[in-house]
Amino acid sequence: MRKDQYVYLFSEGNASMRNLLGGKGANLAEMTNLGIPVPQGFTVTTEACNKYYEDGKKIDDSIIEEIYTKLGKLEEISGKKFGSLENPLLVSVRSGARASMPGMMDTILNLGLNDDSVEAMANLTNNPRFAYDSYRRFIQMFADVVMGVEKRLFENLLDEMKEEKGYKFDTDLTAEDLKVLVGEFKDLYKKEKGEEFPNNPKDQLIEAVKAVFRSWNNPRAIVYRRLNDIPGEWGTAVNIQEMVFGNKGETSGTGVAFSRNPATGETGIYGEYLMNAQGEDVVAGIRTPMPISQLEEQNKEIYDQFMDIVNRLEKHYRDMQDMEFTIEDGKLYFLQTRNGKRTAQAALKIAVDLVEEGMLSKEEAILKVEAKQLDTLLHPNFDTASVKEATPIATGLPASPGAACGKIVFTAEDAKVRHENGEKVVLVRLETSPEDIEGMIASEGILTVRGGMTSHAAVVARGMGTCCVAGCGELKVDEEGKTVTVNGRVLTENDYISIDGSTGKVYGEALKTVTPEISGHFATFMGWADEIRTLKVRANTDTPRDAKQAVDFGAEGIGLCRTEHMFFAEDRIAAVREMILAKDVEQRKKALAKILPMQREDFVGIYEALEGRAATIRFLDPPLHEFLPTDPKDIEALAKEMNLEVEEVNNTIANLHEFNPMMGHRGCRLSVSYPEIAEMQTRAVIEAAIEVKQNKGFDVVPEIMIPLVGEIKELKYVKDIVCNTAKEVMEEKGVELEFKVGTMIEIPRAALTADLIAKEAEFFSFGTNDLTQMTFGFSRDDAGKFLNDYYEKAIYEQDPFAKLDQTGVGSLMEIAVQRGRKTREDIKLGICGEHGGDPSSIEFCHKLGLNYVSCSPFRVPVARLAAAQAKVNNK
Repeated sequence: MRKDQYVYLFSEGNASMRNLLGGKGANLAEMTNLGIPVPQGFTVTTEACNKYYEDGKKIDDSIIEEIYTKLGKLEEISGKKFGSLENPLLVSVRSGARASMPGMMDTILNLGLNDDSVEAMANLTNNPRFAYDSYRRFIQMFADVVMGVEKRLFENLLDEMKEEKGYKFDTDLTAEDLKVLVGEFKDLYKKEKGEEFPNNPKDQLIEAVKAVFRSWNNPRAIVYRRLNDIPGEWGTAVNIQEMVFGNKGETSGTGVAFSRNPATGETGIYGEYLMNAQGEDVVAGIRTPMPISQLEEQNKEIYDQFMDIVNRLEKHYRDMQDMEFTIEDGKLYFLQTRNGKRTAQAALKIAVDLVEEGMLSKEEAILKVEAKQLDTLLHPNFDTASVKEATPIATGLPASPGAACGKIVFTAEDAKVRHENGEKVVLVRLETSPEDIEGMIASEGILTVRGGMTSHAAVVARGMGTCCVAGCGELKVDEEGKTVTVNGRVLTENDYISIDGSTGKVYGEALKTVTPEISGHFATFMGWADEIRTLKVRANTDTPRDAKQAVDFGAEGIGLCRTEHMFFAEDRIAAVREMILAKDVEQRKKALAKILPMQREDFVGIYEALEGRAATIRFLDPPLHEFLPTDPKDIEALAKEMNLEVEEVNNTIANLHEFNPMMGHRGCRLSVSYPEIAEMQTRAVIEAAIEVKQNKGFDVVPEIMIPLVGEIKELKYVKDIVCNTAKEVMEEKGVELEFKVGTMIEIPRAALTADLIAKEAEFFSFGTNDLTQMTFGFSRDDAGKFLNDYYEKAIYEQDPFAKLDQTGVGSLMEIAVQRGRKTREDIKLGICGEHGGDPSSIEFCHKLGLNYVSCSPFRVPVARLAAAQAKVNNK
């Protein structure tokens, strides 16, 4: 294999060359080696694509020469000549990246035709209708894909001709009709481009290769790559393959087949085909295709050959295959095969079946299901028929999966009231804040105009397993007037809205939702994942209900309990505000004494739900101003309730206002200023653990986490308060209780001084939301405003708040792990930021040697599978 070789014949490649030849090219080479009837051709490598971009979007002359050399070899193999007027060779030009990206990039069929060779084709085949049908398809595809002329303009001409002639199908067009249409297509091209349609087949070929390279960076491909963790530097290969024709008449046809049902996973062939058609006709839905079973009646010999090849391919690749095939004049060809995309339900069934059939080991089967796919099994979805008939009115970010339908509400209060009255509601807001928590709990789903994938709405919704669409900028929400306007249409609180948190689509009508069934395959498969993985999985939960949900989904404890989320409930917020507005320590302690029993009760419920599993409890983290009202009416009511002047309350709120609250008076800094807060929280944690131990027999070992530490002395100061208070409680109760004190590593300085901090901390939990924010130096709530510009300009490929930045933030984590373990060998290490539920980030945590990851309850199965896959991939 030459180092400088950029083009390979199918016969020169094999399955192991996937990175170089792309998935499609490697599979075509492998099928050629297996002796399967594949139209021959060659692959221009992914390295050639990267070189094209490095050279300023130009194909190097030496690569063009290589393409022409391989084209000559293909002419020898086929016995046809490219551009010949006697026996012309036509080719298809298709993309083929390493990872399958269905429909994301571009294809050109029938390349090599011009005004002369079309006549040669007509004479050679004695079928002018077929020749001109292929030519009109080529002009349209080349003009659209390569030259950027809108496909619709050509389709309009085709539709006009069918209407004029009274035809129903494209196949009704005669050879003469198609000749006229070709002339109209070329005139349209000239009008749009100001030049004649290119007549030289070699020029056509090189332009088509460039177009496929360009399509690697088209907007839909970039978005698809971001959603599926496909790096931009991989590039795409280009496959140039001899055309075989399914549109030669009734003994020819084309189809797509799966070796198992991609929707259900049922065994048995699943596919469709059309006679007298080319590939795009099957997927375009212009004519109704026939089920593959009908081919047996139509041509048993071809059907038997087809089934034999399908079975051979599935056994060879040991996975469900997605195949494209063409029959030309009664001869069968396979154009491609790949591991088929499938629903989560189908993926689980196929994986379990392949193990039971002896085709795969459990470790291999674990890799056959995409971890992210499991999300769809755990949330309600829209009824398929309802969605098909509905048209979205807007699209936002798919922030939390599932589907929701309900009447629109614009405030958390309205959501709560209407929910209590038995109504299903969707909360629609500019953005949510911690004060909206009860309304969010009461809603079927949450829709916001602002915010990204890690906005407050997104994070809280994922934690609750509630559907959420965030950052839907097309909506104009008037919260006071209680209206939402989109494209001139005004919706009010009497209107239904439906949102799909898996796609980001918003529908201005009521759509039926269905709860997916989790079959026995799910439990079997997850059992294998648990046997394999070494990384533990915990959940981020703040309530007994969520803790139980997490345990039901297989969580091995709580990795993050955010105690401040317990403070926003209606029966507690008053006491919290009293504590904040207190003028001295005594007053503050008095208010905290009211909060203590409520907080203790929450911990008792959580410990009981965990049944002895570990729980990491983070002490108060957000700045105090978040607990105070902003509405003048609410401020007035609070002043009255606390027997204070309105001006006094306003002054306190003004004093607490911070220019950058995310980097202000919060986290451990609150306990340094107000040690009585840490005292109350410690008492609640320890008293609850003792109560559950005595009443239920669960041996609880509380893990108390001090947030936002950047200096060892801070941690020591707060830890001393915790230890002294815990000791007091144990003496009062006459009970010994083991507990641990650790910290959240979320400030770069903490990572860099982890060897010192580990002298006091018994565990580290990486708070990667804040660690990412502080490392990059931009706010996770505002980054959405400019990140799209960064994606478009290829500065970032991923949202660093959704997928862990392993280069920068990851380096800080690695430093903290190494330095922490140097001081305290047995230090427990976990991650509790949003990244704890992202499969690629989980793999990174596995490699770092963390003990556990923690994520929202509804992502626990995703994390369990991702942890198992990390183990298999990094043996």
